[in-house]
Amino acid sequence: MKIDDVRRNAYSMPLTNPAFPPAPYRFFNREYFIITYRTDPEALAAVVPEPLEIAEPLVKYEFIRMPDSTGFGDYTETGQVIPVRYKGEDGGYVHSMYLDDEAPIAGGRELWGFPKKLASPKIAVESDVLVGTLHYGSVLCASATMGYKHREIDHDAVLKSMKAPNFMLKIIPHVDGSPRICELVRYYLEDITLKEAWTGPGALGLFPHALADVARLPVREVVSATHFKADLTLGLGTVDFDYLAK
Repeated sequence: MKIDDVRRNAYSMPLTNPAFPPAPYRFFNREYFIITYRTDPEALAAVVPEPLEIAEPLVKYEFIRMPDSTGFGDYTETGQVIPVRYKGEDGGYVHSMYLDDEAPIAGGRELWGFPKKLASPKIAVESDVLVGTLHYGSVLCASATMGYKHREIDHDAVLKSMKAPNFMLKIIPHVDGSPRICELVRYYLEDITLKEAWTGPGALGLFPHALADVARLPVREVVSATHFKADLTLGLGTVDFDYLAK
């Protein structure tokens, strides 16, 4: 293979058999189950990187079911998104993500810098309750419940939150172990079609684990629970801040 061939074909690893196809990625019937909760301000301050600013001591614990996505297939994801402010603009900082599919783990980490790890999240309807769980191996790390479709909520408010910018820290090491890329990345959800949106009573339990530390941001008070479905495109990212720039 010639040098020009390598340059032309190198967008992911392995070179001749990439772990995921090229973007864009479209999601159909993407299902969200989100518990917003109040946590300790000191715990948030220890994990949110500057130049992001903490708006309130809130965390969104999210379960996302993706039954039909181009390139990435059928998978489930869970994790924590922290409401933040950057240069006066409100958005969300993606703090942790756990999912059960290799392609979006590789693609998410390599392209955007999503903090993704392999685990076993689930969403299910059990009689009149929506249930979300996260297991890391055999250990239960998160358990969320919500009354199933108790009340419809305003679609405009949900769309506004979905259209806000999202931020994450992309880290790629050099071959000597030092950081080669360390950037604050921004991305948006695009071409959103919101199909339904609901709320109801919610509860969330987070449990300590050495390698899935969702309990590092403890639950002090549940603020809200939402459940909605949408079609959307996952937009590619831009770099807002370079931590290695002199």
